[in-house]
Amino acid sequence: MFFGIIVRMFYREHEPVHFHAEYQGQEAKFDLDGKMIVGNMRSRTARRLIRQWASLHRRELEVNWKRMKAGRPLERIEPLE
Repeated sequence: MFFGIIVRMFYREHEPVHFHAEYQGQEAKFDLDGKMIVGNMRSRTARRLIRQWASLHRRELEVNWKRMKAGRPLERIEPLE
């Protein structure tokens, strides 16, 4: 969680590789570059912060996706500061 944005990956997910983000009741799925795939994230500021965070942590997101698909616990990824 950072700046009120909650980021999650869920077990039993499907391709393409993605993560979920929620901000003030707005929810969306994002690819690992931080591009919104689907959802109603209207806040441009939140989308920009998510893109920035994803860019900084792409490798960690990839590793967590693989861990999740293998049924292993996810590693915590540092928030944006």
